[in-house]
Amino acid sequence: MSSSRERILAAAQANKPAETPLPNVPDFGGDASVERFTEMLGSIGGRVVWVTGPQQLEPVLRQLFPDARRTASPLFPATVAVSAQTPTEMLADVDLAVLAGEIGVAENGAIWLPEANMLHRALPTVTQHLVLVLDHRRIVATMHQAYAQLPGTGGYGAFVAGPSKTADIEQSLVIGAHGARSLLVLLY
Repeated sequence: MSSSRERILAAAQANKPAETPLPNVPDFGGDASVERFTEMLGSIGGRVVWVTGPQQLEPVLRQLFPDARRTASPLFPATVAVSAQTPTEMLADVDLAVLAGEIGVAENGAIWLPEANMLHRALPTVTQHLVLVLDHRRIVATMHQAYAQLPGTGGYGAFVAGPSKTADIEQSLVIGAHGARSLLVLLY
C-alpha cells in the first residue's frame, strides 16, 4: 500500500508536460568594441584601465589604490586570505578585491563573474573597491551573446555593472549603498 505522499508524487510525475525546446534566439549583432564597452561602463560609474598583462597588476593597483591595506585576490599576493568559508564579518574589512571577469558586455558595461572566480559569494558586494581583470577579446556585443557563452551546467554567478548606487532615498544618489563603492576593469 502506498502512502499519500507517494501517490501525489506519482500523479505529478504522470501528468508532467513534455519538455519544450527553447526557441532559437537570433544573433542581434551589435558593437562588441572595447570603445563601446568602455563608454557604457563609464556611463554607469565604472572605468577601464589598460594593462599589458597579469604581471603589471600589482604596480598598477598600488598606483590606483595607494591606501588599500586589506586586499583579497587570487591574481596577485593579497593581504587577506579569502575562501568560501571566510566569515562575512572579515570580508567587510576588505578594501580592495581583484578578481578575474569572464565575459564583458559592450551594450551595458556588465562583466560576468562566476562563483569560481569570486573567492566568496559575498566578496564582490562587500569590498570597498572592486577590480575585475578581463581579456579584451572576451567582450561581446549583447547580453544574448554573453548568455550563449555561459556554461549550461548552472551554478552561481553575477553580471556586475558599475559600482553600487541608489537614488531611492530622497532622490539623492548614493554610491556604495549596497555594494562596492567603485568598479575598475583592467583590460589586457
